[in-house]
Amino acid sequence: MNTQIFKKGCLIIGSAFLLATLSFAQGDEGGTSFGIRAGVNFQNINGKDFADNKLENNLATRFHVGVQADIPIAPEFYFQPGLVFVTKGAKSEDIILEQTIKSDINIAYIELPLNFLYKPMLGNGHLLLGVGPYVAYGVGGKAKYEGGGVSDTQDVKFDKDVTLLQSASDFYVRPFDAGANLFVGYQFANNLFFQLNTQLGLLDINPNYSDVPDDNTSYKNTGFGLSLGYSF
Repeated sequence: MNTQIFKKGCLIIGSAFLLATLSFAQGDEGGTSFGIRAGVNFQNINGKDFADNKLENNLATRFHVGVQADIPIAPEFYFQPGLVFVTKGAKSEDIILEQTIKSDINIAYIELPLNFLYKPMLGNGHLLLGVGPYVAYGVGGKAKYEGGGVSDTQDVKFDKDVTLLQSASDFYVRPFDAGANLFVGYQFANNLFFQLNTQLGLLDINPNYSDVPDDNTSYKNTGFGLSLGYSF
């Protein structure tokens, strides 16, 4: 991971602690609670290539960190917006001209989940059941290739329309992504919580290649993971 992405992640973490600290005295009074969470996610890029062949990528281990708010809208029901720094992507291994070529795509996003949360009492804590959409904006990343005794690293860049010449030196994706979240978890009496997350991208993230006729390419982010957090 490059230094720029790491610094952005640290900025999100610092903002999370600042927001949680400022809201500590307000949570009980207004009925809205705030939380911080971080964890690991296992990502893939599914879809098809320009020749209409199904992508055969492998899962890539990535991470996420962010903040969220639980805003009550009815007994045991909450609106839960958040702000998350998340890395996505995929790994693959292909045989080209009898050479094994490995790739590792790592794309960083600032993501805004807009979930609806059902949070009933269960034992001494609360069951967490959530669903909702997300929107995300790309902020950086790297694409690494290795094989045949050589290696290459390209920057991830964001644009809707590109040419094949542009894609030869950098890895391009569209700047915006959107999809659906689904999660289940548990919040303990001490306000620590964990949740299992799954995410389905609904927008193509691949750019249009203006000089490729009949391009059938379709890339979508998918993933699942585990979050640990604390609610104030």
